[in-house]
Amino acid sequence: MTERAGDRRLLMVEVTAQREHSPAYDAYVRTMIDRAAAEARVSGWDVSQVSAADIGVDGLLQAAENADAVVIMGGEDIDPQFYDGERGYEGEGHHFEVADAAQIQLVRRAASRHLPVLGICRGHQVINVALGGTLLQHVDDAGHRNIDLPVEYALVEHPVRLEPGSILGERFGRDHIVVQSAHHQVVDRLGNGLRAVGWAHDGHIEAIEHDSLPITGVQWHPEALLAPVGQLRVLLDGLAAQAGAVLESA
Repeated sequence: MTERAGDRRLLMVEVTAQREHSPAYDAYVRTMIDRAAAEARVSGWDVSQVSAADIGVDGLLQAAENADAVVIMGGEDIDPQFYDGERGYEGEGHHFEVADAAQIQLVRRAASRHLPVLGICRGHQVINVALGGTLLQHVDDAGHRNIDLPVEYALVEHPVRLEPGSILGERFGRDHIVVQSAHHQVVDRLGNGLRAVGWAHDGHIEAIEHDSLPITGVQWHPEALLAPVGQLRVLLDGLAAQAGAVLESA
């Protein structure tokens, strides 16, 4: 059984409203974020979209004050300073330190208030870093993204194995799913309270859940145009169920 959000308030957080350094990438990211927001509205959420780089830590925490749940979307690599990493790694691109700091503080605030959070791709990594985890700064591209092609062809299809009995496994109703991914970093050491519940073909972590809080992260893009039909709705309905449970227990 799925649960609709009703009129619950969803805060959807992106990195930045404009990428002057990479307009093609910006347009592609915007397409996926807008698709996620549209799907959330169809499923009953009252959606607010904000850009972390533009409003900073205080602005983002204020925006989340009245939210019933949060989705942190994809984007650029997190600056290594936030997980004791080093710059100069293979594949390093543009960083948005203000967005990093704001999203990390948002996850920590959400954890302290039992506010449901779903992290997608970068958002999944933000969750891990916010709770004290680290990232593997570069993985082989094979099976995780396409390279040397226009950005709209970066996504690659691959299977993910889900842990039987995990929340995600129960939501999808199976132990293996097919996803669309485009990333070169993955969760390494898990943050406090987190456990891995999904893995790629090469053993890299593709999904995480918190042991006691309504916090979930997926490394893939359920909002991608070619993602399996219904995959994003499964995650949004799961978020609605978590938000409902939190409201009922308040």
